[in-house]
Amino acid sequence: MNALTSTRIPGGKKLFSGKVRDVYAADKEHLIIVSTDRISAFDHVFPNGIPGKGIILNRISNLWFQNIKLIKNHIVETNCRMFPKPYCDFPEMLQDRAVMVRRAERVDFECVARGYLIGSGWKDYQATGEVCGIKLPDGLQMAQELPGPLFTPSTKAKSGHDMNVSIEVMRRKMGADVADRLGEITLQIYDFGREKLKKAGILLADTKFEFGFYGNEIMLIDEVLTPDSSRFWDASQYKVGSSPVSFDKQFIRDYLDTTPWDKNSLPPPLPDEIIGKTAEKYEEMYQRVQSVFA
Repeated sequence: MNALTSTRIPGGKKLFSGKVRDVYAADKEHLIIVSTDRISAFDHVFPNGIPGKGIILNRISNLWFQNIKLIKNHIVETNCRMFPKPYCDFPEMLQDRAVMVRRAERVDFECVARGYLIGSGWKDYQATGEVCGIKLPDGLQMAQELPGPLFTPSTKAKSGHDMNVSIEVMRRKMGADVADRLGEITLQIYDFGREKLKKAGILLADTKFEFGFYGNEIMLIDEVLTPDSSRFWDASQYKVGSSPVSFDKQFIRDYLDTTPWDKNSLPPPLPDEIIGKTAEKYEEMYQRVQSVFA
């Protein structure tokens, strides 16, 4: 299978391309979102993709969207043959890769839930003893489970790095009621996902959600609990004090840390071995999520 790193749908109107997804206009009320095989890390998209990755991401997200009942989501149709023209005419490209969704006004914060101390949270803690302005106990180690899950929003950047911010920044921007409600929903979905994944031998270290307004209603959008948006750890190999074995992009990040790439210049192609192992990790994660809902 070749990696699908770009899409073109004759007669379709492409609105923009993100790091992974291409977004098309279906009509005034709906969008078509296509998950490509592009892979990004350290805010760069790599020149070669991971074959089949977009299909796996889409399938995993759809499983969660179907089973999360805490909040409505933007999904309208998952069968591309039921999309409006011209999109229904391209099942060979869109089957299992695309969804039709309601157009929502996106909240310009990523809503992050953290259950373990890793990544940027670990770096913040080492520097300040805090994560996004939240004071934590002294003496915590890398990858240690936190006393309780944290809601730590970040700003949505059009380019470059998203920036971790405190809940107070979000409250000032959106109003306390909306910000606090988003924090509440974020932690509720995290708890739901964490308990489900435990059954599959997976620890949900952290994850990020995106929300939008459909009218006055808050709605879950984008992707949910995928290896692109979450840190999934193998519970059987988890150990405090080191970066755990994962089923997500951390494998690529760890590889890149061993290379001379400076993370600012154009990224190099990923070696075939890294592509193959990444594809295996994503596929295994899909199989484990499937087992939870079987």
